[in-house]
Amino acid sequence: MTTEILPTDARPAPITGAPPLSEITGRVDRLRTAMELAGIDALVLTNPDSVYYLTHFANFVHERPFILVVTGDGPLRFIVPALEIPHVRIRSLGAIDCIAYREFPAPAGQGWDDRLTGLLAPGLRLAVEPDCPLFVAGRLAAAGHDPVPAALVEDLRMVKSPWEIGRLRHAADLVSDAHAALLAMAQPGLKVIEIHGALSRRMTGAALAGNPHLNLLACNFAAVAQPPEVSHDPHNFTDLFMALGRGGPHVSVIACRADGYAAELERTFFLGEVPAAAKPAFDAMAEARALAFDLLKPGASMAAIDEAVNASLIRAGHGDHLLHRTGHAFGVTGHEAPFLAEGYDRLVEAGQVFSIEPGIYIEGLGGFRHSDTVLVTETGCLSLTSAPDRLEDLVVPV
Repeated sequence: MTTEILPTDARPAPITGAPPLSEITGRVDRLRTAMELAGIDALVLTNPDSVYYLTHFANFVHERPFILVVTGDGPLRFIVPALEIPHVRIRSLGAIDCIAYREFPAPAGQGWDDRLTGLLAPGLRLAVEPDCPLFVAGRLAAAGHDPVPAALVEDLRMVKSPWEIGRLRHAADLVSDAHAALLAMAQPGLKVIEIHGALSRRMTGAALAGNPHLNLLACNFAAVAQPPEVSHDPHNFTDLFMALGRGGPHVSVIACRADGYAAELERTFFLGEVPAAAKPAFDAMAEARALAFDLLKPGASMAAIDEAVNASLIRAGHGDHLLHRTGHAFGVTGHEAPFLAEGYDRLVEAGQVFSIEPGIYIEGLGGFRHSDTVLVTETGCLSLTSAPDRLEDLVVPV
């Protein structure tokens, strides 16, 4: 099979630019409904991805915390360093009441913790995210609150709106174009750092062409390829001056987060020739990948998909060569819930977007992995990314 499950014009159109106000207000309304159902009066959010999802404002974590407080009505209340107030007003969308604190550290009575505890009346049913920093949760407890963990925003992010799907298609187009450029430039001797330099610039330029006002704090662009001596180790990029070599398997990794929405595209490819020992592993990976595409549809068990894919690889003799799950989701990050993973008991829903990337890793031979960014439709799935996936189309002439 190929990843072009449906023609290009059957895929959702790409979208660039900021979301309409209705997109942001709809998210806040759905969150408040979830809070009411859970019996929560106030939700304290510190994760920058949650903040971005609800406000369109991107921040990075440092010693000055950004804390978003969501209650049952009224504007969101956003506790931010005073120097960031103009930045918040430029980038954010929706009804937000900015509450400034002086600095960190700050004199008594003027810090972020004073602003936070001053907002929360005694007796509120209070929740925080499961990854809330201990220093925030501890300050709430010291003020007499008993916050409970609640992954309400993470749950909301799992199913994408039509606008989000258009943004994910835009990110998928960026990585698809970059991957085509990689295969066009790939030759023995080409260094990993040369690939990253050329293709990250290419994706950045294309993203800016689509939206000259994009927020670089919500962007990253990465493009690398692993030569066969390290491709059995999926995250080994310790030597950026590694060079591609004749044969393979090489594994490409093209990923981006373009103004807040992410996609990835990866392929196993060869330069000039395919070693005889590589073909059986490539075929086993391709068969497992095809199975994952067939199984990914609304109502399917995410755990069962991964179990079936793993069983396929084990039958092919690769039980000792498996390192990771079949897939993860995309959204405002490149790795987020839900997951196509054994032990993860959720059902697939239309509007979710996953990677499909079963892999085989054999030290001394190399890695075998294709990855695509895949949208779940009402009846099945389709790939938002596009690249060759048959072995004969992934042998680059040298």
